[in-house]
Amino acid sequence: MKIRGKFTVQSHKRNAYSLAYTELALGAVYDQTIPEDQRYIEATPTGQITMLVMDRVAEHFPLGKQFYVDFTPVEEAAQ
Repeated sequence: MKIRGKFTVQSHKRNAYSLAYTELALGAVYDQTIPEDQRYIEATPTGQITMLVMDRVAEHFPLGKQFYVDFTPVEEAAQ
């Protein structure tokens, strides 16, 4: 089963151990007044994604920007 969520970039934090990385936090969108968001509320009503990325990647995730996130199962790799 494939699940799509809608997440908003909530914060950027510099990594304490390496200045080349930024920790991004994204939170699930939850606005029952927006018709599109109502579809995502059913599958992803709440949640947070945290990831550590290179600074040059973090620039593509401005605060407040919304992103679709797709969760698709990985099929077993052939041995």
